[in-house]
Amino acid sequence: MFIIILLLFMFILLVYNYYVHHGKNGRLINLLPGPPGIPIFGNALQFNTSLEEVWNIICRFTNDYSIFKIWISFIPIVSTHQPDDLETILSSTKHIEKSLMYDMFHPWLNTGLLTSTGAKWQTRRKMLTPAFHFNILNHFVDVLIKEGNCMTKSLNDVGEAVVKDLLPFINEHTLNVICETAMGISLQELGEFQKLYRSAVHDMSELLLYRSFRPWFHNDFLFSLSPQGRKQKEVLKILHGFTEKVIADRKLYHERTNGRHLKNLESEKEKDDNEVFGIKKKRLAMLDLLIAVSRDGLLTNLDIREEVDTFMFEGHDTTAMGIMFALLLLAEHKDIQEGVRVEIDNVMQENEGKLTMKSLQNLPYLERCLKETLRLYPSVFMILRKTAEDVKLQSYVVPSGTNIHLNILGVHRDPKFWPNPEVFDPDRFLPEKIKNRHPYSYIPFSAGPRNCIGQRFGLLEMKAVVAPLIHNFYLEPVDYLKDVKFQASIIIRPSHPVHMRFIPRGK
Repeated sequence: MFIIILLLFMFILLVYNYYVHHGKNGRLINLLPGPPGIPIFGNALQFNTSLEEVWNIICRFTNDYSIFKIWISFIPIVSTHQPDDLETILSSTKHIEKSLMYDMFHPWLNTGLLTSTGAKWQTRRKMLTPAFHFNILNHFVDVLIKEGNCMTKSLNDVGEAVVKDLLPFINEHTLNVICETAMGISLQELGEFQKLYRSAVHDMSELLLYRSFRPWFHNDFLFSLSPQGRKQKEVLKILHGFTEKVIADRKLYHERTNGRHLKNLESEKEKDDNEVFGIKKKRLAMLDLLIAVSRDGLLTNLDIREEVDTFMFEGHDTTAMGIMFALLLLAEHKDIQEGVRVEIDNVMQENEGKLTMKSLQNLPYLERCLKETLRLYPSVFMILRKTAEDVKLQSYVVPSGTNIHLNILGVHRDPKFWPNPEVFDPDRFLPEKIKNRHPYSYIPFSAGPRNCIGQRFGLLEMKAVVAPLIHNFYLEPVDYLKDVKFQASIIIRPSHPVHMRFIPRGK
C-alpha cells in the first residue's frame, strides 16, 4: 500500500513538473541559458552543499553566463548582471516587490522596510526618510567620530603591533553607532547581550540561506520540525529580545522626560545637554519617530520592532563588512594607504588634530578608496525582486511573477565596464572617469525607488572609522584577500576569521 501511495505521489509530481515547464511561463523561462537540472528538483540538489561551495557555484554561473536561469524545484530564478537589465528592474516603480526568498526573513524582520511592499512600504519609506536627512547626519557625526576614536584607543591600549580578528572588532563598534544614532541608546550597559546579538545575526543569516535552497523547507510547519527550525526559534529569541530591550529603554527615557522631546522632532530645539531626572537628553533618533507615531495610534509595538530589527541588522553588519574590506585593501596597497594617510594628516592638522563633518567631507581620495572597495566587495552583493508583469531582459521575455536575481557583484566586476576588474584602483572614481560610465554598472547601495535609505550615513560612517585608524596606525596584512574564502549569505561574508596587523605610528 505504501509503495502504491509513493508511486502515485511521484506520478503527480512528474505531471506537475511537466505542467510547470511546458506551460507558457515555463517555456519562456527555459529559453534562457543555464545549468541543466533534473525533473522535480531542478537545480536544488546542486545547492544542497556547504555555504562556501554555494558561493563558488554562484560565482561560476556568473562567469559562465551574463543572464541565466535556475530552477529550485518548481520555482524559477533568473539571474542577470547586465546594467541595462538592472536599470529596467530597479528604476521601475512596478517591480518593487521582493522575491520569495525574502519571505524567509518574515519570522525575524516581519514586514519592515526591507521586506514590505505596496502601500505599506511607501508609507514607511516616507515616514523614515527624514531620519536620514543630511541635517540629521550632521547632528550625529560626533557619534561616528567618537566611535572611530574608541577603536583607535582600544588598539593603542594593547600597544606594539596588534593583530585583530577584524570582523567582530569592527562589528562591535558599528553596532554601537547604529544604537546611539538611529536608536538613541548606548550599549555600554548591555555587555554580553550585544555579543549574543551579533552572533545571532550571523546564525540567522546562515539559516536563511540554508532554508532558501531547500524547497521542502519553504513550508513553515515542515521547517519548524527540523533541527534548523528549532535553532531558528532560539536565535529569534535573542534577536527580538535585544531589539525589544532597545525599544523599552528608549520608551522609558521619553516617559521620564514626559515625552517633551518627542514634541521637538520637527523643530529640533534641543540645544543643551542638561540632565532631566538623572538622564542626559539624547539626540532625536529614528526610533523616536516611530515612538511618536505610535502615540498617535498609527503604529503598534510590532510595527516598531520590525523597523528596529531591520535597521539594527542593516545598519551595522553591512557597514562593518565595508570597513573590513577597506582596511584589508589598504593594508595590501601601501602606496594607496600612504596617499590616504597624507590626505588625512593634512585635514587633521587644519582642524587641530580633530575630525569634523567638514573635514570628513574634504577627503576625496579616501572616498574614492571606499567607493572602489564597495565595487570589489559590495556588502549587499545581490538583490532579489519579483516581476510585476512580463519584462524583456536582453533578448528574453521574463514572465510576470518570476524571481529575479540582480547580481551586483557580477556587474561590479564585469570587464566590459571595469578594465582589469580585479585590480584595486581608486582612480576609477575620478570625475572624468565616472562621466561616461553606465549609471547601473555601479550600484553598491542599490538604485531606483528602493535604493538604500542609509547610503549617505553608511559612507560617512566608513570615513569616520577608517580615517583615525589610518592616521594612527600603519596597516599590514596578515591574511591576504586572495586567500580569503567566502560563503553565501545575505551579505558578502568571509567563511573564516580574517586578521590584520595595526602598527602604531611614531608621531
